[in-house]
Amino acid sequence: MPEALAPTSRSHLVHRLAGRLEVRMLGLALVVFAGLSLASPYFLRSNNLLNLLDQSVVTGITSVGMTFVILTGGIDLSVGSVLGLTSVLMGLAFGKLGIAGGIAVALLSGGAIGLFSGMLVAYFGLASFVVTLGVMAIGRSLAYICSGATSISNIPPAINDLVYTPILGVPSNVATLLVIYVLAGLYLSFTKGGRTIYAIGSNQEAARAAGLSVLFYSVLPYVVSGALAAAAGVLLSAQVMSIDPLAGTALELDAIAAVVIGGASLYGGRGSILGTLIGVLIMVMIRNGLNLLGVNPFWQGSAIGGIIIAAVLVERLVSTRVRG
Repeated sequence: MPEALAPTSRSHLVHRLAGRLEVRMLGLALVVFAGLSLASPYFLRSNNLLNLLDQSVVTGITSVGMTFVILTGGIDLSVGSVLGLTSVLMGLAFGKLGIAGGIAVALLSGGAIGLFSGMLVAYFGLASFVVTLGVMAIGRSLAYICSGATSISNIPPAINDLVYTPILGVPSNVATLLVIYVLAGLYLSFTKGGRTIYAIGSNQEAARAAGLSVLFYSVLPYVVSGALAAAAGVLLSAQVMSIDPLAGTALELDAIAAVVIGGASLYGGRGSILGTLIGVLIMVMIRNGLNLLGVNPFWQGSAIGGIIIAAVLVERLVSTRVRG
């Protein structure tokens, strides 16, 4: 009897694994990795792999906050302009408050902008798309005004240590990215707040009827998104040793794409931090591979957009088959 049941048990296990979004997205990432490895002799070189990790930091950190927002059924189109504005505010604060003070100004400003957006969405019931679109326009405008429409280059040299100081052999910006993903994953998976965020995205009225703090946990994701966009801006500024009011332009599109490719539903209630990380890596590998293959930059947007649509379509078809 145990021998007869063994194949059924294995089949059930395979079916369950196939039903995991992360497993399917990991499979896609491995296909992209293998394809680029064969297509370009430079892809697997150590300096290029380190470059891949380095390129993942800004989009990766921003995508964590976007994941929180999308899990509630919302969207945050302001992350790019928040990055630009908070970076400018940080640059202006360096002279009077030093490095630590400037970074604190950036993070607090990002969180405050997220709080503003979250309150308009959760408390006043405004559409997140409209609110964050407006905040995006305001943020970019203020970045120009505060910077005088010029780049800020007088940045303390010591801030560069935030990017290139090795931690257990890993550059500090990559280590920061990994720590943020671990903490976010643990929060969403093992805390009441994380489960509440999923519940709000699945059925907000049911979550409210169950006595959950719907208002607080509807606002929190926007605060997290704003603060993490600011953190990404800090690391970007430390890397290039300059602050441009245009920094973060179109970053919201990359972050949304990474979260969706990672298997999250734009309707809320479905997705994971691990899936987002895989989505970020897929995005970065595609961009990096297209550059290595010498694809015209004007065509890269079309290629990436097509891959994003194809990935979402395949995921929808596979998800339907697995549930069936």
